[in-house]
Amino acid sequence: MKTLDALAGPSDVELAAIDLEWPLIAAELDIVDAEIGLLTAPHGPTELDWRRLRRAEHRRLNALRDLLDLTAASLEPAGAVAPVLAAVA
Repeated sequence: MKTLDALAGPSDVELAAIDLEWPLIAAELDIVDAEIGLLTAPHGPTELDWRRLRRAEHRRLNALRDLLDLTAASLEPAGAVAPVLAAVA
């Protein structure tokens, strides 16, 4: 049996997380669209089809980088962890 909270839909926090991740989700959908185009090209994929896939992959990498930058900016490392993170960066 579902609770009333589950029936009410996503919370504001969950909607904010989806909104934050949406550029990455959209970029991944672009990759899927480009891959479908490659697989269903009537006479095989053209150079334009391959470029479309590369551009979609590039958008995905940019969106992932931006999301990771936002996530890293919101984290405050604990005192003992900070030197380790500084060494990695």
